[in-house]
Amino acid sequence: MLMIGIDIGTTNSKVGVFDDTGRMLSQASRQTKLYVHRDASTYFDPLRIWTDVADMIKEAAGKVEAARIVSIGITSMAESGLLLDRRTGEPISEIVPWSDRSSAPQAQLLEAEDDPLARFLASGLHPSFKLSLAKILWLKERDPTVMSHAVWLSVAGYIAYRLTGVMAFDYSLAARTYAFDIRTRTWDKEWLGHLKLPLDLFPEAFPSGHAIGHVTGSASHLGLPRSALVCIGGHDHLCASLAVEALRPGDVYSSMGTAETLVGVMEERGLKSRDYDSKLAFGLHPVEGRMFWMGSNSASGGSVEWARSIMGHPRLTYEALEQEVLGCGPGPTGILYFPFLTGSGPPEPDANAKAAFIGLTQGHTRGQLCKAVLEGTSYQMERVRETAAGLLEGPMGRIRVTGGGARLASWLRIKAAVSGCMLEVPDIREASMMGAALLGGTGSGIYSSLREAAASANNARSSEYIPFREEEHSAYRDIYESQYIPISHHLRLRK
Repeated sequence: MLMIGIDIGTTNSKVGVFDDTGRMLSQASRQTKLYVHRDASTYFDPLRIWTDVADMIKEAAGKVEAARIVSIGITSMAESGLLLDRRTGEPISEIVPWSDRSSAPQAQLLEAEDDPLARFLASGLHPSFKLSLAKILWLKERDPTVMSHAVWLSVAGYIAYRLTGVMAFDYSLAARTYAFDIRTRTWDKEWLGHLKLPLDLFPEAFPSGHAIGHVTGSASHLGLPRSALVCIGGHDHLCASLAVEALRPGDVYSSMGTAETLVGVMEERGLKSRDYDSKLAFGLHPVEGRMFWMGSNSASGGSVEWARSIMGHPRLTYEALEQEVLGCGPGPTGILYFPFLTGSGPPEPDANAKAAFIGLTQGHTRGQLCKAVLEGTSYQMERVRETAAGLLEGPMGRIRVTGGGARLASWLRIKAAVSGCMLEVPDIREASMMGAALLGGTGSGIYSSLREAAASANNARSSEYIPFREEEHSAYRDIYESQYIPISHHLRLRK
């Protein structure tokens, strides 16, 4: 039996075919093209997204025995979505990216319309331009007529609809809208009514991996068997955490991309005011009885790319960057880098925060500046990890790491030394796509549970482990506590 995983990402979209051991048999990918309007707002073209996914399905399925495909699982970038006409299924809007800041005024409106703490206790979220509800209000303000007969779908939900004709959400993506009550697992219609939005704006929500239907005739040209079940997948980071088997309370997963995100697993419980104060986001984990916490630095890998571009002419390769850092020797550089190129995240979110180097002398080298960037991004993610650790009842486990940043061995060693945690780098390509496939496999009955799915996919998989030296951890910890945290408070522009 074979499974398809679909991952619609911000930069690239991919389709892969996997067997029930998690081995990828074929893959296709396309760039996720971002368009820009004259007013600088950005969008994805839904027709192009669907056409690209359809082409990738045909390409990937064409390399295997397609008749053996029994399931399709779909994951996508979290808050991005679009409005469809519920009568015709045709797009009313373009796909609004999570990263588009046009909805910042609407985020401020959401914060003013209700007590932020009360809203957090229901949704697990803090008001932000990223959230789907802010983007919906922005679309409504631009053209109030778009709300007539409108339904909002995530990008994963849109692809699932094109494959099945069924409109649906999963809990993990619903929990990124700011309109979903994670306590009751229902849409908050009182809140929607207060905002003068249609009460039926969102379709029914289901647990992650729920099978919503078979491939319909309109998608029969893709070469898929009509018996294949399409399963509503989920948030890309959560799908990736399944692939690396981060399922137990205390497990932590790090996605090291342009933005770096930490995702942790916890027992399901009611949220409290101290959770709100942490500024972390919370939601329902795909594993029943579990929740997740999430925090990120939007310019972690972005800081590395920035350093590569300005520290060398031509641009430093990753190999050259590694050599520069290795030439510095072990231990801290003594330079503090604050990675706020695009603002700061939890525990002190501030869109106006600015990046900075502090402690430079004329004796510092290019290699030390490069290493300082790796140190500073590691300090900032330690703030996220440490904040979450203070909320948990049990210990945190090792941190599982995937993503482009995991190719930099020196960065991983610094992260381990700063955090005092063992890092595990699983030998997994395309973790989000694989996690989507595992959700589909569970929804179609290949596996009896997500735990079995994750265990089957990791049974014969190897990992690299990154330890830390206690003396190095002590040196980094001293700088982190006595310098990094106090100074970071002053790098925010006061309103």
